[in-house]
Amino acid sequence: MNRLVEIRSQESLCRERAALDFERRIFWLAQAQEWEQRALDEIAYHFRECNVGHAELARN
Repeated sequence: MNRLVEIRSQESLCRERAALDFERRIFWLAQAQEWEQRALDEIAYHFRECNVGHAELARN
Protein backbone atom coordinates (compact mmCIF):
# COMPACT_ATOMS: atom_id res chain seq x y z
CA MET A 1 0.00 0.00 0.00
CA ASN A 2 3.02 2.28 0.18
CA ARG A 3 2.89 2.42 -3.60
CA LEU A 4 -0.68 3.71 -3.43
CA VAL A 5 0.42 6.52 -1.12
CA GLU A 6 3.16 7.49 -3.58
CA ILE A 7 0.76 7.42 -6.51
CA ARG A 8 -1.83 9.56 -4.70
CA SER A 9 0.94 11.97 -3.73
CA GLN A 10 1.88 12.41 -7.40
CA GLU A 11 -1.76 12.94 -8.30
CA SER A 12 -2.08 15.61 -5.63
CA LEU A 13 1.08 17.34 -6.80
CA CYS A 14 -0.27 17.51 -10.34
CA ARG A 15 -3.54 19.00 -9.12
CA GLU A 16 -1.64 21.61 -7.11
CA ARG A 17 0.40 22.53 -10.17
CA ALA A 18 -2.79 22.81 -12.21
CA ALA A 19 -4.11 25.33 -9.71
CA LEU A 20 -0.93 27.40 -9.87
CA ASP A 21 0.08 27.11 -13.53
CA PHE A 22 -2.84 28.48 -15.52
CA GLU A 23 -1.04 28.25 -18.87
CA ARG A 24 -0.44 24.50 -18.47
CA ARG A 25 -3.54 23.73 -16.42
CA ILE A 26 -4.93 21.23 -18.94
CA PHE A 27 -1.62 19.36 -19.04
CA TRP A 28 -1.43 19.07 -15.25
CA LEU A 29 -5.04 17.96 -14.95
CA ALA A 30 -4.42 15.28 -17.58
CA GLN A 31 -1.38 14.12 -15.62
CA ALA A 32 -3.45 14.03 -12.44
CA GLN A 33 -6.04 11.87 -14.20
CA GLU A 34 -3.33 9.45 -15.29
CA TRP A 35 -2.09 9.16 -11.69
CA GLU A 36 -5.67 8.71 -10.49
CA GLN A 37 -6.13 5.81 -12.92
CA ARG A 38 -2.87 4.27 -11.70
CA ALA A 39 -4.19 4.48 -8.14
CA LEU A 40 -7.42 2.74 -9.14
CA ASP A 41 -5.42 0.06 -10.93
CA GLU A 42 -3.25 -0.42 -7.84
CA ILE A 43 -6.33 -0.80 -5.63
CA ALA A 44 -7.85 -3.33 -8.03
CA TYR A 45 -4.59 -5.29 -8.12
CA HIS A 46 -4.42 -5.35 -4.32
CA PHE A 47 -7.97 -6.70 -4.01
CA ARG A 48 -7.36 -9.34 -6.69
CA GLU A 49 -4.27 -10.52 -4.81
CA CYS A 50 -6.18 -10.61 -1.52
CA ASN A 51 -9.04 -12.57 -3.07
CA VAL A 52 -6.66 -15.11 -4.59
CA GLY A 53 -5.00 -15.55 -1.20
CA HIS A 54 -8.31 -16.04 0.57
CA ALA A 55 -9.51 -18.52 -2.06
CA GLU A 56 -6.36 -20.60 -1.65
CA LEU A 57 -6.76 -20.64 2.13
CA ALA A 58 -10.39 -21.74 1.80
CA ARG A 59 -9.40 -24.65 -0.44
CA ASN A 60 -6.86 -25.92 2.08
